[in-house]
Amino acid sequence: MRIVSLLPSATETLFALGFDDEIVGVSHECDFPPAAKTKPCVVRSRLPKDVSPAETDRLVREHVERGESIYAVDRKLLEELNPDLVITQDLCHVCAATPEELGAALAYMKKQPEVLSLDPLDLGDVWRDILWIGEATGRREQAQVFVEKIGRHLAQVEIDAAFSGRRPKAVVLEWLQPFYVGGHWVPEMVSKAAGVDLLGEAKKPSRRVILEDLVAAAPEVLFIAPCGYDAYKTREEYLSMDFPESWSTIPAVRDARVYALNANDHVSRPAGRLVTGIEAMAKALHPEVKVRPKAEEAMIRVTEHSQHTRKAGVG
Repeated sequence: MRIVSLLPSATETLFALGFDDEIVGVSHECDFPPAAKTKPCVVRSRLPKDVSPAETDRLVREHVERGESIYAVDRKLLEELNPDLVITQDLCHVCAATPEELGAALAYMKKQPEVLSLDPLDLGDVWRDILWIGEATGRREQAQVFVEKIGRHLAQVEIDAAFSGRRPKAVVLEWLQPFYVGGHWVPEMVSKAAGVDLLGEAKKPSRRVILEDLVAAAPEVLFIAPCGYDAYKTREEYLSMDFPESWSTIPAVRDARVYALNANDHVSRPAGRLVTGIEAMAKALHPEVKVRPKAEEAMIRVTEHSQHTRKAGVG
């Protein structure tokens, strides 16, 4: 079987199921495992590189409002790769090529591949999609074993996190300029980590909020997890921003419980490693919980932000 994956999450799952050789094409964002970066790239971004987060947000909104995809599919390369299966999604047009963009590319192909669209809204859907990939590729049993392994790990994380009996209040910011709170499976991740997501709405898209919303919510823990960022880049962006004095009144900021997460690997990508993200959240919400080194490495505690507050407004 020849497989083209236009989703980093699907690429990650395919490798986990042993499809190292069968994957013949990926998107430009498929970077895990490292072997994924050796595969031909059939998708490129139309957005300019090295623009600010605020400019990125503006350009994305303009493309979406015009009904244009921010990604382009290499039609010629896709035809040359001659896939039997193409895996894509229609959940977020900011994350991957739109169905229209892919459809236009497939229209030129003499042999039409099977197309599998993965559109998870919550964690159950994420685990279901792993099984769907197993079904579509003839590796149902391997996918079932993989999901069961994830389930055992997640169950232990939930037990450990719930031991204290407390459920701290939290907010997850999926973007900083402007502010967006995480949606879909992210509020459920906080819940599994024995916390309460104050602003995110489960099974619904991330949504924009303003500074006053965050101050009024008064989270005890603040997770910074911009889509596509690792923890170090997230921390750098957070510390580069100027916040008004009211920011320091947020309990999480006042008590130095602001955490930069590796969102690219463990929050925004709906694949098996979300469990590591939940484990990292559990450690931040309940410091007494013991977690694996991978979960420790998935976040950085931000403690220096008080010196960056200003009277100018943001958000």
